[in-house]
Order: sequence, then structure tokens, then C-alpha cells
Amino acid sequence: MSPSADTAAPAPTSGPPLAPLIAAQLKFLLSNPNLPVKLGQIWSGCRNGRYADRFTLAIPFCLDYVYWDFLYNALYPKVAPDVVFGPGDEGFQPLVEYDDAGNGGKSCLAQWDFRDPRGLLNLVEELRLLYIEYQKKQVAEVDDTRLKFEVDTVLAKEGIEVCMVSSTDRPDEVKFAVPLLDLDLKQLVPGCPWKFPQKIHLQAIFPVSRSYSSVPSAPRLKLISTPEMKSFFSVDAVKLPAWVDGMCMAEYILALEDDLKNQVVEASASIGSRRRFIEALAPAFGRPLEADPILCRKATVLSISGIFTFLVHFIIPLQFPKQQPILTLQSCQHCNSQGIPITSTQINDYPWSPRWDAPEMVERIYDFLADECQNFKKFCSDGVPQIK
Repeated sequence: MSPSADTAAPAPTSGPPLAPLIAAQLKFLLSNPNLPVKLGQIWSGCRNGRYADRFTLAIPFCLDYVYWDFLYNALYPKVAPDVVFGPGDEGFQPLVEYDDAGNGGKSCLAQWDFRDPRGLLNLVEELRLLYIEYQKKQVAEVDDTRLKFEVDTVLAKEGIEVCMVSSTDRPDEVKFAVPLLDLDLKQLVPGCPWKFPQKIHLQAIFPVSRSYSSVPSAPRLKLISTPEMKSFFSVDAVKLPAWVDGMCMAEYILALEDDLKNQVVEASASIGSRRRFIEALAPAFGRPLEADPILCRKATVLSISGIFTFLVHFIIPLQFPKQQPILTLQSCQHCNSQGIPITSTQINDYPWSPRWDAPEMVERIYDFLADECQNFKKFCSDGVPQIK
């Protein structure tokens, strides 16, 4: 399973377009919100072919990606593609196992219909589910009593994925990807235009130990969330509970989910606090020119001191009101030599207390800016290029 999730999928190369029937199926697959597949390289099986007919897909699996090649034939686009799996997966032969089990007729390939744009999506989903089961069998065969216990106790949890991680320079490991919190996050953030379902996973990596140890090593633990969720709740800021000697993952997950659920609910409540802060800007500064209406992370107001006009940009942290907003001033009348409006450095050294109500917070910022804007005005005047 390589490369890692942190490595971007290879960019599609310029060349002939995909055959129309193939392109329609690929487009439907990439637009599916429940399986965020990435498109890699596209190429043609013919040296001077009119159409491209094969491509690499990065399939999400176990908080990483597996890279599979899908090989159509532009001369016969009505035929289902061949699939080449990644290196190290020579033992993954799903169609052979289907036939051996007498289930070959149940595969979507047995009812392949080139007119159905869902064909490729159905094939990817089917192969991915079979690959999940294949990896579970691989892990179940590991000669490690502790890992066998972990597998037997947690794999019944819906959505868990597991895989072997082999390396030439360190012992083999087993990685678990455990979905946490069965919550509808869209209900916690009404109106949030998230394209894909937002999830939090616990990644747990156990070393494979074939010798008896009275105190097995603790796994490496990490929380991972979908990228869009970081604008609402930062898993990087979560302090994970300690792994106690003798603990198993099933009991660790229970403790972690209880703590995490409280923090997610607090993050939802923080949106209301940020919204009240933005609403409190209007009496002092006037109605904001711009504001984030959903997560309430940003706002911009227009301010005037004498004849000096400037913008105040507010960046409101997720930990508000424990952490104060970051301010940036931007002149409406001064530009640098590149014609870019002059801005201040980020400001967060103004009076602040999380115990104040929103109107008092804004009033203290307003009073602070009454003096600070004079320093910023001088900074802008000194920074404007002089015409000789």
C-alpha cells in the first residue's frame, strides 16, 4: 500500500481525451460524495491512439490510499476494464475467490452494462470491500497473541479497516483505522456546505511481536479527520488519553469517544459564541463588510479615524473565547511599491478576557484601535514610495 496519504496522487498527463463511454463512467465515480477517489495518470494503450483508455485511481483505504490501474480498451469501450492492483498485493485475487466460492454471478462484472454510468463506481466499491476483507484475513494470520485479541475484539465495530504495514528497516506493523463518533456533523453545523461526509478516525499502529512480552508496547496513536472538518474542529488540538499498561483498544475507544464527543459539542457551541461576537461588532464599528455566516471564523469592518480609512480583519480562533481574535489592519489609502494595500502584522496583544461578554470584548478592541490606528497610519505613511 503505497505511497502514503500525505503524498499527492500523480497529476493527469496531457494527451488524448478519454473515450466518451469511459469518460462518463469516470466522471460519475469522481463525483460520488461517499467515496473520495483521486484520479492519477491517464494514458492510452495505443502509441498513437485517438482516445486514452486507462488511468490510475487512488482508492481510500485505512486512512491511506491504494493505487490501482484500470485498463479499458478504446477500440471496445463497451467491455469492462481489467484491473492491476498495487505491488505487494499479488495474493489479492478477488475474482478467483468469487468463482471458488460460487459467487461469480454476483459480481457487478457479470452484469456489466456500458450504458450505466455507475458501472465503474460499482466495480471500485466492490473491489474495495473485497480488499478490506482480504487485509483482515492477512492480519488474522499474524503470529501475535496480543494482535489476535485486538482483532477479535474490535473488528466487529462497523467501519473499522485494518492492514499490514511492512518495511525493510523495521519490524512489521498492523494499522487500525477506527471511525469515531456516530454523529451527524451537518446537524451540529447547519448550512455547512461540506461536499463529503465529515469523519474522525483513530489511527492505531501496533508493532508485530512474535515473542512473549509481559508488558506489550503501547501502540502509536493519532487522530485524523477529513480536511474540511479542521475549519470546525481541530483534532490536532485534542490531547489523547494515556494508554495504560494492560489496556486493550476496545476500552480505549470507549474512553476516547466519551471525551471527544464532549469536545465536538463544545466546538459546536463555540460557533454561537463567535456569532455573538461578530454581531457585537456592528454597534461599535458599523455593520461588517464581510463575515463568515456559517462557522463565524472571519469578519471585516471598515473603520475611520479623521481622514484615515482602514479595514480591520478579524480571524476568530476555534478556541474562542479562550483564545482572542487575531486582528490585521489594512489601509484603504496606502499601497506599497507593488501596488498592494499596506497591512499591519497580526495583532493579539490587546486587552482581553474570556469572561467578558461580547459587547465588552468589542468595546475594549475599539478603544485599543483608537490609539493603534495612529501608529498604523504613521507606518503606512513611512512605507509609501516617495515620488521624486
